[in-house]
Order: sequence, then structure tokens, then C-alpha cells
Amino acid sequence: MTLKIKLNTLEETEKFAEVMAEKVSGGTVITLKGGLGAGKTTFSQFFGRALGVSRRITSPTFNIIKSYPLDGYTFHHMDCYRLEYSEEDLGFDEYFNNDDISIIEWPDFIEEFLPDQFLEITIKVENGERLFYIDNHGGFDYLMEALNDFTID
Repeated sequence: MTLKIKLNTLEETEKFAEVMAEKVSGGTVITLKGGLGAGKTTFSQFFGRALGVSRRITSPTFNIIKSYPLDGYTFHHMDCYRLEYSEEDLGFDEYFNNDDISIIEWPDFIEEFLPDQFLEITIKVENGERLFYIDNHGGFDYLMEALNDFTID
């Protein structure tokens, strides 16, 4: 089942990120799909801040991975855009573990390295509206349930 959520303002996106951050636990991997300018990095910034990251979260396009240690786990923010034509394994399995939380922009470019269970968010801008489509790829029923309040038909 795909959840469809409309988030047109930064305030709505921030609230959505806060609810997600409240509910996630160690081992959560979230992928973010969407075109350039869809809002992937903005969502990642809100999500990281809601987890407790106090440093400025910037796009890791040139670094690919930025890690932010928190209390008892690490938040990993990945931007895999530069890996489009690469088959290099950057040791992703060390980031996808039972303790840490990872968010991945442009996950299509590392699809073969993704864990079996992850939450997929696709952001689309349609008719002037920003729509978030959320798919559960195993193990995140509790999170899907928590996000039901945001859904639209």
C-alpha cells in the first residue's frame, strides 16, 4: 500500500519530518526519490534536525555521505547522485546496521547495495502541489500507521 501525502509548505514538511523522526528506530533506512529541486535535501534537513542534529545539515553531493553522531546512534545522510555511472561499493553495509538511521537521496544509483527493508519516499511536484508517495519495503508498518494522519485520497 502506498501512502499519498500533500505537503505544500515548509511548515507542513517540517511537521511531517518531525513525526517520522519521533517514530523511527535504529536500523531505519529511508530512500528519497524525486527530480532536482523536488525537496529531498530540505526534507533530510528537517528530519535530521528532528532527530537532534545540531550542526547545519548540507547536501553531501560531493562527499556522498555525511554522518552525524547522536546519543547512542549515528544519522547518515547520503546523496548518491554522483554515483550514477559507478559500480563502486563504498561500504554501504557498515551504514545500514541495526543501530543507525540512514536517509539516501538518489537511491537508484546504489540499488544493489540497499538493505532488504527500507522505507521509500518519492517526491513529485504535480500541478503546483508537492506530493510525497511512501512505500514500505518491509518492517515499517508501525511508521506507515503513524503517517496515516497526513494522507490524502
